[in-house]
Amino acid sequence: MSASTETLDNKKIWGGNTSPFGISYGKMMMWFFLVSDAFTFTGFLVAYGYMRHRFEEVWPVAENVFTHFPFMHGDHPLLYVALMTFILIMSSVTMVLAVEAGQRMKRDGVILWMALTIVGGLIFVGSQAWEWGHFIHGTELGALQLADGTIVQWVDEAKNAFMIPGVADAVTGSEAAAMIAQGTEIYGANLTVNEYGVPLFADFFFFITGFHGFHVFSGVVINFIIFVNVLKGTYEKRGHYEMVEKVGLYWHFVDLVWVFVFTFFYLV
Repeated sequence: MSASTETLDNKKIWGGNTSPFGISYGKMMMWFFLVSDAFTFTGFLVAYGYMRHRFEEVWPVAENVFTHFPFMHGDHPLLYVALMTFILIMSSVTMVLAVEAGQRMKRDGVILWMALTIVGGLIFVGSQAWEWGHFIHGTELGALQLADGTIVQWVDEAKNAFMIPGVADAVTGSEAAAMIAQGTEIYGANLTVNEYGVPLFADFFFFITGFHGFHVFSGVVINFIIFVNVLKGTYEKRGHYEMVEKVGLYWHFVDLVWVFVFTFFYLV
């Protein structure tokens, strides 16, 4: 060993009190949580993709299911979901501005932008609840569940003919009448039946969007707690707004996850 080589002190190396990435313990733990949560959502989306590929011929098309819009008649495919997505993305923008104001120690700016973030989160959660309600209630026409469990869609309001998934021609006449007599009319969707097609579609919808909605609701609650502390001047006394940064990381994660859910569940 060269005489010029500096002798390293093992106690100094392993003594702790040094952050390997130059960030606080709280931020590092938040990143660990977000990475583990990302694996969970990835597993859900991969499972969804697998089952959709397996039942591709009979899997409902999202743009034919989510066509409603508040106070508007007619079909508006995915328009309301797109609006919800825009609101959530804008709430992520306001969160960025809240973090930036906190870094400049501008208390009024943090209050304004966090309040707008909370409002955006509440609108998104309320919109998702409204969407769930319409999905559960279903359409006025409903659908028919045949004796073998197949879900078929009515051709018109007369309900004397229906379309079988994967079959180009409608079933009509005496053949249709016999199958209708043995079938059951269903309305809406739940965890066991789904007016729109394969029940698994509804199962994944409730589970994935519900799990994400729980994250958004939790984020709103946490944001509100931090917001109250900002009003009380807690972080002014501490001399920093790191808690706003940490909850901002969580909020951006929730926003990013929804982009993937929106893409793979609704668009693809």
